[in-house]
Amino acid sequence: MGKIPAVIIIITLVIVAVAAVSIINPGLVPGTQDQNITLLTPVEVRDYEGERLSSIADFHENSIRGPQYINQSAYMLEISGLVTRPISLSYDEILKGYPAYEKKVTLFCVEGWEVTILWKGVRVEDLLTSAGVNPAANTVIFYAADGYSTSLPIEYIKDRDILLAHSMNGVVLPAERGFPFQLVAEDRWGYKWIKWVTRIEVSDDPAYRGYWEERGYSQTGDLQKGFFG
Repeated sequence: MGKIPAVIIIITLVIVAVAAVSIINPGLVPGTQDQNITLLTPVEVRDYEGERLSSIADFHENSIRGPQYINQSAYMLEISGLVTRPISLSYDEILKGYPAYEKKVTLFCVEGWEVTILWKGVRVEDLLTSAGVNPAANTVIFYAADGYSTSLPIEYIKDRDILLAHSMNGVVLPAERGFPFQLVAEDRWGYKWIKWVTRIEVSDDPAYRGYWEERGYSQTGDLQKGFFG
């Protein structure tokens, strides 16, 4: 037999190495959406009421500054604006002090992908009630750790029992998915699903425009009306 060309030996070694990494750590397989997420998937709830759920790993990373890594012990959620008693709540105070609810809701991204997840969290309305909403208020503005913001009508928040989620598919939100809290803005485009929420402002300004709204996206974010203009 002749000698095997060096280039074939190198290619073979690379293939073997990639296969070994894939077996040892599936989170490092090339092409996965989020390498830090996939290790959590074996403990996810993937079926709910007879329907197959999407995976935590099925999201696409499209945040404006990349994932935010928030210190749970130092985290405080500020609720201010047109309220009678502005408050700041720790992560534990929110989880222990408010009822938790679950909802199966699909997020539709303007990029063309979607995920159906079992979300668990607290109602935004319950948080607002603790602060005492001024009757003149009509808008809720959400702010994130990365500078992102968006707004929604207060009636929508109340009528739809909108959740501020802390878990998905039975797993605590990973940082890449918005820990400690992501808004579950059902029937609204994905840019309304703000992650890493740090502040909620009650307002009387329905014209407030958040990050993408300032760049031409729809103020309402209504799935039935498109997302631009």
